[in-house]
Amino acid sequence: MKNNRDRQPQRLVSRTGSFTLNVVRLGLPRLHFADLYHWLLTLSWPRFFILIWLSYTLTNSFFALAYLAGGDCIANARPGSFKDAFYFSVQTMATIGYGAMYPRTDYANTIVCIQALFGLWGVAMITGLAFARFSKPTARVIFSRVAVIASFNGVPTLMYRTANQRSNQILEAQQRVTLIRDEVTSEGDYMRRFYDLQLMRSQSPIFALTWTVMHAIDENSPLYKLTAKDLVEQQAEIVVTLTGLDETVSQTIHARHSFVASEVLWDMRFVDILLRSPEGKRVVDYTRFHEVKAVEEKL
Repeated sequence: MKNNRDRQPQRLVSRTGSFTLNVVRLGLPRLHFADLYHWLLTLSWPRFFILIWLSYTLTNSFFALAYLAGGDCIANARPGSFKDAFYFSVQTMATIGYGAMYPRTDYANTIVCIQALFGLWGVAMITGLAFARFSKPTARVIFSRVAVIASFNGVPTLMYRTANQRSNQILEAQQRVTLIRDEVTSEGDYMRRFYDLQLMRSQSPIFALTWTVMHAIDENSPLYKLTAKDLVEQQAEIVVTLTGLDETVSQTIHARHSFVASEVLWDMRFVDILLRSPEGKRVVDYTRFHEVKAVEEKL
């Protein structure tokens, strides 16, 4: 059997902040009926629209067959025509009522009553789902493509950058950083361990521009005395979570990111992107947000 240390490194959190896409779950039901609402909210927009279209088509097809089962029960419709019955079903469900076709028997009127009720319920459900999906708070926070380790005030420090892509502010923003790595216990058991990294500043009352997050690699740090080779061998991953209050919608938002060992650059630092305009205004050059440079050695 292949050793866990020999496998290819896999992210726990993807670059887009997704978690479940990188985890295979075995032994659990794929979808529980009680989680249907949650599944519909997390479904991608293209799949959501396809699902609505399929539901709409299948529902009208079902009622069209029900009308056909009643014989010649629709006035001005061709007997046995599925197309006419389908179009009549669409008009009934949408409460259009052009008047060209109408129910002519008690059987047809009964189906119309059932479909009208079903249509009202379906429209309400789809409208509620669409509104819930549109109103779901999201964050537009970017993270630097890499993290760097360089000296800061004489102490090796892990650093990465974040920025708010929107023009508003994220109030009471908080960040947590976790180191995940492979370990083997004294009993020989393989474990994936989580270690919290203490940050020099984990909170920001107003997160509007950029934020360079720093972790001092001292004696109390899980990264103390580790090298780039050690991080690769341990398949280390640094997971970042950010939460805050969006001032526009007054709702809590969150963002995630991770850095694998190959994305942690040693003896590098970020290029300065805070400038001053001739008028004295503060300028943030986001075109150089991900740029790094080698640390200059002092003579």
